[in-house]
Formats: sequence, structure tokens, C-alpha cells
Amino acid sequence: MACSALRTVVLTTRPLLQFRAAPAGALHFSTTTPAAGEKKHYKLCIVGGGAAGISNGSKFGRKLGKGNVCIVEPSEVHYYQPMWTLVGGGVKSLTQSGKAMADVMPQTVDWIKAGAEEFSPENNLVRCSDGTEITYDYLIVAMGLQLHYEKVKGLPEAFQYEGVGSNFSSKYVEKTFRAIQNFKGGNAIFTFPNTPIKCAGAPQKIMYLADDYWTRNNVRDKANISYNTALPVVFGVKKYAAILADLCQRRNLKINYRHNLVEVIPDKKEAVFEHLDTGEKITFPYDMIHITPPMGPLEVLKKSPLADSVGWVDVDKQTLQHVRYPNVFSTGDCSSLPTSKTAAAVAAQCGILYNNLSAIMDSQEPGKKYDGYTSCPLVTSRGKCILAEFDYDLQPLETFPVDQGKERRTMWHLKANLMPEIYWTGLLKGRWAGPGFYRKAMRLGMGK
Repeated sequence: MACSALRTVVLTTRPLLQFRAAPAGALHFSTTTPAAGEKKHYKLCIVGGGAAGISNGSKFGRKLGKGNVCIVEPSEVHYYQPMWTLVGGGVKSLTQSGKAMADVMPQTVDWIKAGAEEFSPENNLVRCSDGTEITYDYLIVAMGLQLHYEKVKGLPEAFQYEGVGSNFSSKYVEKTFRAIQNFKGGNAIFTFPNTPIKCAGAPQKIMYLADDYWTRNNVRDKANISYNTALPVVFGVKKYAAILADLCQRRNLKINYRHNLVEVIPDKKEAVFEHLDTGEKITFPYDMIHITPPMGPLEVLKKSPLADSVGWVDVDKQTLQHVRYPNVFSTGDCSSLPTSKTAAAVAAQCGILYNNLSAIMDSQEPGKKYDGYTSCPLVTSRGKCILAEFDYDLQPLETFPVDQGKERRTMWHLKANLMPEIYWTGLLKGRWAGPGFYRKAMRLGMGK
């Protein structure tokens, strides 16, 4: 895309970020600016402008044409969040991970620059934060999830102190690498909370990058590194769990299972964990700590008729269709789909959703079934990566005809260089639905 100017995007999370804008007059989207209280109707309303929302908008915008699809999204910036592991590890910059929302919004959709405040599926209605009321024939909910730093005592205030970072927010991800750079020895702790999270491998990936950085900079022999996880295993898939446990043993990375962070005391540099099996509170001194916050469904969804008992959008795990409202679908982090919440999962889900919702629009039954495919590129150092791919049953579902359980430089380049391009030019454009076709081709159609 030719670029001739810089658009400055003002964020509440950072003072300033700059993204390259399109040439003057070359708009890439259709924006509605409805007056407060205005009522609008669309054949398809998509709530959420993350990976799932933009990808679905691109697909259905082409299918249904201008004026028939809207995306409800208040944010001015769209982030490729999987890159934040590399931002926190000092490999990429935060600016590289973001683009102006205007530049990724499909030109065939109307952008409602507001948040969703209420869902009334019985009336096919979404009420927005600016007073707009949207009625629809079909609805896709793709709102992501909520970070709950406030559920850990001492957060988010502790981020004002040196040595505390978190790769899960644009506010704090750059603090991670500063903490890694400034670490001169002592105790380094990496946490995993007692809730579902996005990208379940991310909390340990940053540990491996920090370990590698300290090794390269002659600090490693002064460091005591621990991974305090609320889980009883280091990873949910047995094949990769065994490999990672061995890796941690070889690199002297201590794993403390069933340890859930409940408090940070930054002026004392102490972190308090609850042992989930015994209830015992254990205090760990730290010199550097990376925090993965508790996460959960958004409040607007929890209080809506769309939610399950926990608050996720209640959909069939194979068809992605809502279990009570047949004209509603959901994908991505806000859905009840029992698989790891990753961009790779979103890509596969969007392909299934497009086929099934298209069938519903044509008065047919949804016929495509999602197998739970997801992927986690487990970065183990700067230059090596294990590409974990698996399904609902936590069975490996690997694309390449090699053992992906081995650390490989090729998988590092896939993660660091190729995947961002696939995201921006494939997934967001609605032209990437995961590697299923390539998996079958490379494996000559045998097995999965």
C-alpha cells in the first residue's frame, strides 16, 4: 500500500502511536456516523473488530455487498496481539504490532464506531453506547474477552514499579522488555492464572525468551527463574507437555504447579500465591515478574441472553451456531468453544462459520463441523520454536510432515516473519481459514 503521510492515533493506553495511513482520498472503509438514538437495520451485524470480526466482515461484505453488513467496534487501533510475545521479548516493537482500525476495516462494511451495550436477541436488536439501535437478520458476536488485572490485589498499581511487566496489554507489554533488560540477577517469576486465557502458551514463551536473553548477556548464572502456574501441567497436550517439561529441566527453569497469583506487593518486591490444592498462601520475593492476568467474558455478554452459565456466548462447538438463537453465531475468544483461544483457532473457526451461516442464509442446514483446531507457536529462544497444533481432544493435529515437537529455526521464522503477513493480508482480508488444506496436501490426504 502506497503511503504518503502519518496518521497519529491517540490512545488511552499509550501517549502516542503512529501508523501509516492511506493516501488522501483513498478510503478503505465505509463509516456510518449515526445520530444518537438512530435506528439502523442490517442483514448482518458483527459485534467486535478484532481478528474474528474483521475476517468475517471481509468475507460477508464481499458476499452481501455494501450497506448490508456492519461492524460495531469503538477502538481506533487494531493490534496483532500474537506479536506481543516478541515485543515483550525485545524482538519486535509495539508499533509493528498495530495498524489504524480504519486501514483494516473492510471497505464493504459500515463501521459503527461505538461499543455494544445491550443484546436483545428475541428482538434481533443490539443497542450501542452512542444510543444507536441496530436490528439485524443475522448476528455474529466476536468481542474478545476481558482482562482482569484488578482481581489480583496490588494490580494494576504495581505496573508503576520497575521489574513488573505483562505481555497481555498494550499498556504494559513494553514494561516487560525493560524489566528483562534491567534484570541483573535474583528471582524472576512468570505467572499463569486460574482462569481461561488467550494463548495459553504465552506465559511460558516469554520466560524462555527472557532466559535466552539473560544467557546471551551473561546474567543467567545469577538468575533463579520460576514458572508459577495455576495448572497441574505445563501444557495441556501430552506430547508437547513432555517436551516442555524436559526443556525446563535442562535449562534449570523451576515449575511450581497449582500456584495462583493473588497479590503483588511492589514496594517489598513480593508476590503472594495461593496453592490451589492446599489453600496455603506462599510469598515469593522477586526482582522481576511477568504477570498473566485473570481473564473472563465481558460484562455486556455475561448479562445477556446469549451467555452460558459462565458468560461466554453459548454456541454449538461444531457448527458455531447459538444453541438457542439460530440466527446468531459466535467465534473467537468470547465464544464458549472449548479450545485454546488463539488467532489460529479464529482462522479455522471463521472458515466454518462462513460456510454454516451462508447455508442458513440460503435456508439450508449448517453442514461444516469445527474440530477444535488451534495452534500455539511455542517460542523457546530467539531463533527456535516448537509449533504445537492440536484439536478438541488435545491430540496433535500437525500441518508439516516433520515432528513439530522439535525446536526448529524454520518454525521461528514462521512465527516471527510469515505469520504476521498471513494475519494482515490473509486472515483479515477473509482469505485465510487455517492450514487444513495444506495439511492434507503435505500429508497426501492421509489421516488428519
